[in-house]
Amino acid sequence: MQYFNSKTVIYLNGSFVKATEAGTDLYSQSLHYGYAAFEGIRAYNTHNGTRVFKAKAHFERLKRSCQLARIPFNWDIEDLIRQTYKVLELNNLKDAYIRPLVFCGPNMSLSAPAKVSIMICAWEWAAYLGNDQLKVGISSYQRPNPKSLPIEAKISAHYVNSILATTEAKSNGYDEAILLDMNNNVAEAPGANLFIERNGKLYTPPTGNILPGITRATVFQLCKRLDIECTERVFTVEDLKIADSAFFCGTAVEIAGIKSVDEVVFPLKWQDSLGATLARTYKCLVLEKQNYEVII
Repeated sequence: MQYFNSKTVIYLNGSFVKATEAGTDLYSQSLHYGYAAFEGIRAYNTHNGTRVFKAKAHFERLKRSCQLARIPFNWDIEDLIRQTYKVLELNNLKDAYIRPLVFCGPNMSLSAPAKVSIMICAWEWAAYLGNDQLKVGISSYQRPNPKSLPIEAKISAHYVNSILATTEAKSNGYDEAILLDMNNNVAEAPGANLFIERNGKLYTPPTGNILPGITRATVFQLCKRLDIECTERVFTVEDLKIADSAFFCGTAVEIAGIKSVDEVVFPLKWQDSLGATLARTYKCLVLEKQNYEVII
């Protein structure tokens, strides 16, 4: 995957620079300790032009992540949104994945940074997990104890846990992993939230041990519009494996159907599931199609 080329332009600390000419300090806390915060955002080519989906919500979460991690955040969110559209324009991108990153300056001590920087880059990226139903496996890795890290913050260091879980899953022949929490209840995927369908209702793990995703919140909004009962509930691997259907959701994955967990195949056909209904509705929403709440 090539994320940039000699013509790619990024936003860095108030200026637009070539990606090939940008750099960072080799002594930064972000490089040595993973002390940084980031977001994943998508832009879609709609009939109204290029639109960044829920840009404000994403940048507000970036600010909140920095606050929880004690990383200074002194930028204006509305200005960052404007710069994001400028990055898309300068790179001639209409459908794109956008990555804002707040990173720290040189500091080898284990203390809050005195100097921070922000960059915004973008690239073309299709559905992160592809368009086919997924075979997933229960990971041997758990989500961190929420008393050890602010789990609701999107912090770079958290994603070592995600990399290990996904790498393990792929080495075992799966497309992706599902991680449990410290109490061995189902938590989420390495980079997405999880919903299960059972008897015409949807369930998803509650906040506290998961990243409260923006797409997750959108699914709740769509369920309300579509009169689909959707409830937060703690559930086990055993509960997961007797579900009728399941899906991941997230900015990168959008809404992705799950075929099986640990070789246990869900009985409901994906096209007949609530997840598939939500996937179609979500696509209409992000593309700003009229009457997106109507199933088409």
